[in-house]
Amino acid sequence: MPSFEFGDVVRAPFPYTDRDVRQHRPALVVAAGLGADRQMVWVLMITSAENRRWPDDVEVVDHAASGLPVPSLIRTAKIATVEAGRIEKVGAVTAAVAEAVRRALIGRLSE
Repeated sequence: MPSFEFGDVVRAPFPYTDRDVRQHRPALVVAAGLGADRQMVWVLMITSAENRRWPDDVEVVDHAASGLPVPSLIRTAKIATVEAGRIEKVGAVTAAVAEAVRRALIGRLSE
């Protein structure tokens, strides 16, 4: 089974909240090895930087080095749980971006 860590950029079947569909899209791993069988992963949606920004979005500074095709934002308000076997790693964000995501999540969860 693949192994993932905080900061990995993956391609994941991300669920939509407004319809019964899952679309494979980029996502950021924020926790791995979850669940009774330790095969669940929490991911945050990654979207194009062309989309309207939300509070707590984090910009991916170097999208190409992170494995992303276009300038992108990490949408910290959109989190999903996916099976590790259904995702594939495509890159990783920088330490600075990972830390910005960590701060945004801690801030949101401590409210």
